[in-house]
Amino acid sequence: MTSVPETIPGMNRLDLADLIDQLRDNLKEDPESWENPDLDRFLESLSAWTRDMDGVFLNRGEPLPEVPSWELIADMLLAARIYE
Repeated sequence: MTSVPETIPGMNRLDLADLIDQLRDNLKEDPESWENPDLDRFLESLSAWTRDMDGVFLNRGEPLPEVPSWELIADMLLAARIYE
């Protein structure tokens, strides 16, 4: 079974593409582990997490990035998998 991928510090766009492939594989193999297994719910969750992410960064003690990195995009996709 494909495990849920994790972000890699300093990841590049190819690392992100690999992470997306791993997310797709994980969804196919273990849809029960996804809170948002269909596109509608996934996109709704992605939007909600994006709107709420200043709180995530505040809790981490980090500034909200002005420009998204590949790693931030990966974090957003991973969060949308389970964010309610």
